[in-house]
Amino acid sequence: MKKKNNKVFISNLITYAMVIIAFVIMFSLMNAGMLSRSTKGLLIPICVWIVMAVSLNLTVGISGELSLGHAGFMCVGAFVGAVIATVLKQPVENEALRLIIAMIVGGVAAGITGVIVGVPVLRLRGDYLAIVTLAFGEIIRNVLNCVYVGMDATTGALSFGFNNPSLPGKLIVNGPQGVQGITRISTFPIGFALIIFTLIVVLNMTNSRAGRAMMALRDNRIAAESVGISATKYKLMAFVTSAALAGMAGALYAMNYSTVTGAKFKFDTSILVLVFVVLGGIGNIRGSIIAATVLTVLPEMLREFSDYRMLIYAIVLILVMLATNSPAFKQWFDIAKEKIVSLFGKKDGKGDAANE
Repeated sequence: MKKKNNKVFISNLITYAMVIIAFVIMFSLMNAGMLSRSTKGLLIPICVWIVMAVSLNLTVGISGELSLGHAGFMCVGAFVGAVIATVLKQPVENEALRLIIAMIVGGVAAGITGVIVGVPVLRLRGDYLAIVTLAFGEIIRNVLNCVYVGMDATTGALSFGFNNPSLPGKLIVNGPQGVQGITRISTFPIGFALIIFTLIVVLNMTNSRAGRAMMALRDNRIAAESVGISATKYKLMAFVTSAALAGMAGALYAMNYSTVTGAKFKFDTSILVLVFVVLGGIGNIRGSIIAATVLTVLPEMLREFSDYRMLIYAIVLILVMLATNSPAFKQWFDIAKEKIVSLFGKKDGKGDAANE
C-alpha cells in the first residue's frame, strides 16, 4: 500500500513539475520579449482549455459518464464572471482581485447550474446521458441569449429582463450580442494559478475515498452499489465539481476579450474539449494537459498553410489516435514511463531498505 501511495505521489509530482516548468519558461520568455504577439495571445486560451480538459476528464475519465454539455457551464461562468467584473470595476480597483472574485462567482454559478442539470440527468446512462447533456448545454446558451442586464450608472443597481432590451441604465448583457465593453484583465499568471488549483482539486479527489468510489462505479456499477456506494452522490459530486471548474475557466476566458457572446459556446466547443480528453487518454490528467496545449497551438502553427490548415490538423488527429491505440506504442510508452519513475524512486527504495 505504501509503495502504491509513493507511486501516486511521484506521478502527481511529475504532473505539477511539468506545468510549473512550462510556466516558468513561457513567463521568462514573455518578460524577455522573445515571444511573438500571436504566441502571447495563445497563453491564456491554453490555460482555459487545459482547465476545461482536466475538469471534463473528471466526469468522463474518472466517473465514467459521457457529458457533451461542458460548454454550457463555461458559458454560465463567462457571462456571470463578466457581469461581476463590470459591477466591481469601481469598488474594486485592483484588476487581479477583481478577476479572482469574478472567477469564484462564475464557478459557483456554474456549480449551481451543474446541480440543477445533474440531478435529473445523471439518472440516465451512456448515449442517453450524452444526448441530454448536449441538449442542456444548448438550452443554457440559448437562454442566456435572451437575457438582458442593465446597470444604473449612479447607484450601480442591476435590473434584469428576459427578451426586454429596454432596461434602465447601461446594458451589460445585451441578449444575443452578449456582454460588451469588457475590461480585459485576464493574465497568464492567474491562468497558471487556475490550472494548479484545478489539478489540486482533481488529483486529490481522484486519489481520495470519493475518487475510488467514482472509479468503482465506472468499472462496475452493480457491484459498487451492492456494497453501499451511492451512485447518485458520487456521480453528482464529480459532475458539479467539473461544472464549477468549467465556470471558472469561462470567467477567465471572458475577461480575455472585450466582447463575449453565446455563439462562442456552441456544442462544437464541448466536442473540442472532449477531443482533448480522448486524445490525451480518458482518465489521463497529464495527457489532457498535453493534448489541450498541442491542439490549441497546432492551428496557429499551420496558419501559413491557409486552405490546407484544417486538413493537416485532421490528419494529425487521426495519426495520433492510431498511434495511441497501437499496442506497440503503448508498450514503448509504459517502458519509458517506468524508467522515469524508477529514476525518482531509487532513493526512496534505498531509504526504505535502510529503515527495515
